[in-house]
Formats: sequence, C-alpha cells, structure tokens
Amino acid sequence: MDGAQTDTTAEKRDGPVNIIMIGMAGSGKTTLMQRINAHLHERKKAPYVVNLDPAVSKLPFQANIDIRDTVNYKQVMSEYNLGPNGGILTSLNLFTTKLDQVMNLIDKRASTTEYFLYDTPGQIEIFTWSASGAIITNTLASSYPTVVVYVVDTPRTASPSTFMSNMMYACSILYKTQLPFVLAFNKTDVVSHGFALEWMSDFEAFQRALQRQEESFMNSLMQSMSLVLDEFYAHLRVCGVSAMTGQGMDEFFDKIGEAVTKYYDEFRPNLERQVEKKRLAEQEQKEEHLKRLMKDLAVSEGKEVDL
Repeated sequence: MDGAQTDTTAEKRDGPVNIIMIGMAGSGKTTLMQRINAHLHERKKAPYVVNLDPAVSKLPFQANIDIRDTVNYKQVMSEYNLGPNGGILTSLNLFTTKLDQVMNLIDKRASTTEYFLYDTPGQIEIFTWSASGAIITNTLASSYPTVVVYVVDTPRTASPSTFMSNMMYACSILYKTQLPFVLAFNKTDVVSHGFALEWMSDFEAFQRALQRQEESFMNSLMQSMSLVLDEFYAHLRVCGVSAMTGQGMDEFFDKIGEAVTKYYDEFRPNLERQVEKKRLAEQEQKEEHLKRLMKDLAVSEGKEVDL
C-alpha cells in the first residue's frame, strides 16, 4: 500500500515547470530569458515560451504565445486615452480574458515539454500588484509547479542602498505571490555577486559597507531593515548568472529544482487544503439552504390555498 502511494506521488511530481521571470527594466530579464531558452535547446529540452510584455518592440527569442498577437498595445493606449503604464495594465487585463485558451494550449504541450517560460513587463509593479497578474500567476500555480525568478542587475546593486531596495522589492514579490522563489543576480560577467552573498549571510559585513558610505538618515533605516530581512535571506535560493556568457546556468536550474521540491512539499498541500476548505464551506452552505427550504415546506404544509 505504501509503495503504491509512493509511486503515485512520484508520478504527480513528474510534470512541467512554469518559470515566471520578473525584473526591473534594464536588469537583463529578457536577455536572460533568451539565454535560458538557448541553454535548454542545447540540451534538447526545447521550452514553451510565453511573452506577457505587450510593449516590447523586439524579442530576442521566438515566443510560442505572444500577448502582442492578441492585444495591440498602442491601439489600447489610443482607444482608452491611456499612458504607457495604463496601456500595459489594460493590455494585460484584456489578455487575461483569453487565459482559458492559453491554458488549453499549455495543457496540450504539458506531456512533451519540461519547462514553460514566461517573460513579464519591465514595469514589474504592473504584473505583480495587478489583478490580472495575480490571476495569471494563480492559474499557472494551480495547474503545474510554478517558480518566480526575480532578476537583479548586479552592477547596479553594488551599493548598500540599491541592494537594500532590491531586497525589499524581492521580499514584497515573494509574499505577494506566495510561490517558490529564486533570486538571480544577472550580469556576473561584469561584477561578481559575491558581495551580495556576503551581505546576506553576514550582517556585520553589510554594516561595514554602510559605514563606508556617506553618513545619512537612511543608514540607520537600512541597518534596521537588514536585521528584519535576516529571516528572508535564510530561506532564499540565490544564484549568479550571466545572460551574455551563460555562466551559472547549471546552478540556476539546480535552484529551480529546489524550488519545485518546495512547491510540492509546501505550496501544493496548502493549495489542496484551501480547495478542500472551500468545498466544505460550499457544502455546508448548500445544506443550510436545504434545511431552510425543508423548514419552509413544513410550515406551509396543510395550509389552505385560496382559489
């Protein structure tokens, strides 16, 4: 009996993985997508690529599903009298209305594809904090193992203040999506991410870096925030990659594998508990309605009806 249960669990875990790429404009997110795409093609594991950025002018890779084929970003801006950010948000909202068709296409390829890659807009708040972004993320996560990758521009994070800003943003995305999370320091061919690993593991090293900065009121705030983020750092999967050279790709997929394990061990059981809780609540509500109906019928039984 136990052996059969183990086999079933293993079978459930042998499925495709959704990788959602999130990063600030200029972090090299889309270029990293291309590197990951090329890396998988080299290993005869061609991914299924989905572009969710309606404002991108040119992609360095061929997308299997492209939001631009469904929604014309500039036309949306003109028709609804919107600015750039409003145009992207509205385009995502319109695309989300077709999400069932997208999931049908993904389901058809799930048995033959190991990785599904999703490129998101550079204006990350539009995707991470919008209703459409949450719908897309939750729909993917409820179907297949889903990992969020936050791409960091390593050279621009070399100062303690920008580093802390990035970590706060990463923390907010983690707690917003509630999904397994990988922090990818990009452009390590330009600047090594060793300083970031040291700052995350050694509070005093970050303090020394702060002291080398010009004294300001922000220093004390960053010291406090560094202590607060200790728990965040402790459970964070971090890797250094280079979209230009391909450095760190093996480590990147090792971290993805760890995140998938966390999905099955923590996220999936929690999701199943939520679904079961909702089912029981709906069942209880139906039973309550049935009791009220039977009570009303019992009260009215035997009464004369005026003709």
